[in-house]
Amino acid sequence: MVYVPGITRRLYPRKGGGGGGKGGGSIGGGGGGESGGGSTGKGGSSGGSSTGGRSVPLSGSTGGSSGRSITAYGRGGGSATTIPSGQPFAGRSVGGGTRDQVFGTRVYGSGYPGQANRGVTGLNFPFVFWPIVWGGTLGYGAAYLHDSNEYGDPSNSSRPGGPMTQAAFSDANSNNTFHLLADNATVASLIDSVAANCSLGNTTALTPMPLNTSDPSQPRPEQAVQYYRASSVVLTLDGYNDTAALTNDSSIPDTPLPTWVDGSFLDCLNQTIGAAVPLVDSSNSAGMAAAFGTPTMSLLGLIWVLVVSSLVA
Repeated sequence: MVYVPGITRRLYPRKGGGGGGKGGGSIGGGGGGESGGGSTGKGGSSGGSSTGGRSVPLSGSTGGSSGRSITAYGRGGGSATTIPSGQPFAGRSVGGGTRDQVFGTRVYGSGYPGQANRGVTGLNFPFVFWPIVWGGTLGYGAAYLHDSNEYGDPSNSSRPGGPMTQAAFSDANSNNTFHLLADNATVASLIDSVAANCSLGNTTALTPMPLNTSDPSQPRPEQAVQYYRASSVVLTLDGYNDTAALTNDSSIPDTPLPTWVDGSFLDCLNQTIGAAVPLVDSSNSAGMAAAFGTPTMSLLGLIWVLVVSSLVA
């Protein structure tokens, strides 16, 4: 069990496997918001023999995908490396993020180890993956949400893990529907992890779907209930409207989660994502440093050189 003040939570490992890293904090908590989620969850058993995390191939337009993978339930860690001059995002650091640092808050720009941010402009890449982008095509929301000029739009195939996609998770015991947004490889991996641990309603359409942020019917930043892994992953809730997310004023408290939220289901989603979201492992830190030290290799080229091999027992 993982204890969070006021809320006792269960960390959900994969079914048939061992533990998945350290547990995370409560839902939300940014900008004066409250803790949320339930005190229990509908998780799978942690019994049985451990088979380790599943490796997931990375995709993208740069460097190919043969032999390049990330692993669910990986430990992360290793040494961060500074991107040299002449490379994309020169001067920023990349790598070093660990499993127990993946949880952010409800604020876009959270989940960066040791930092409290509102927005993602100019930040490092502690987990290698780029932050998600909301864009500004709908013409509303604070400037900190509009970041497509720096990281490209959601369909940018050069993003580590491929273009942004989404998956919908409906609760088998209520009418709650959540959406997971991240790069394609991460969404595909987490679909398997969530389906193995949480009681889902409709499982026939569990597949990564393209994200179009110009469509007002798709997930919006004011629906975010939790960010993870340096804001490269977000969980949203249909019907939630956190108006505090649409302003630059960090002193405005988050809108409380609706009373109709199934806290047990939300807790299972939150803890499963925190335990299972794929990480680049520390065993790649030396290779990452060497790759960045090669003047002819760009950051994007580096992404496809990283190979995760270490598993969490």
